[in-house]
Amino acid sequence: MRSAVAGWEVVRPPEPGRVAGVSMAGFRSAGPVDVRVVPHPALTLVLEFGNGPLVVDRATGRQRRGDLVAGFLHRDLRVRGAGVECVQVRLSPLVARAVLGASPVALDRAVLPLDDLWGREAARLRQRLGDATSWHDRFALAEALVARKAEAGPGVDPEVARVWGRIVRSRGRARVEALAAEVGWSRKRLWSRFLSQIGLAPKRAARLVRFDHAAHRLAAGEGAAGVAADSGYVDQSHLHRDFVAFTAMTPATAVGQPWLAVDGLAWAR
Repeated sequence: MRSAVAGWEVVRPPEPGRVAGVSMAGFRSAGPVDVRVVPHPALTLVLEFGNGPLVVDRATGRQRRGDLVAGFLHRDLRVRGAGVECVQVRLSPLVARAVLGASPVALDRAVLPLDDLWGREAARLRQRLGDATSWHDRFALAEALVARKAEAGPGVDPEVARVWGRIVRSRGRARVEALAAEVGWSRKRLWSRFLSQIGLAPKRAARLVRFDHAAHRLAAGEGAAGVAADSGYVDQSHLHRDFVAFTAMTPATAVGQPWLAVDGLAWAR
């Protein structure tokens, strides 16, 4: 499916992928783009093959160009470029460690060149994506490599997977103490295993999932008071503080960002 918004042509695969926890979309910029990144509860691969390049800027002044891997929480990132073409892959933390070959803990708040994790394999994939003549072929190439790595890499504990699933299904409202009891672990053991395998502590993961749900509801035009109440925030001030913590923007500013408009097309819910 092809759509366009905020200077991007967005293409989605016609069918869900065969690897659970992996989704992808294709992007082509119609002209210069410059957007603020809004955090999301997934790790992100950007596989570039166009004449771009895609540039990721941090508030510190550091830049990354080309293929990259981004961790969970980025309140200081901008994505810009012109003539950018790329396949973006979102990885659930349940498969991220296997696919990337690195601990998600090391990727929290990090933006790394993909070559640092995949070596020459990243360059070969970049070349093949550039040689492909259709989005269908590009998605197939990316999925084949991701699937192979997911199968060969280490999985997460069943208890960790169960807790992550409960956090996502509850939209971040599940209580950590209850989740620990549900899987028969102590709170300390759950915290340790979850952090090492997912890359976030359970409470922080729940907070990110809750924020993501609230951000998309606000971007869809729902009122802040109702979203705050339904999402488990104490009040609108609580919601406001979470938005500032995750994005360095107020809710009104954050939900007007092109990032969320593009997000709604590329990762339709």
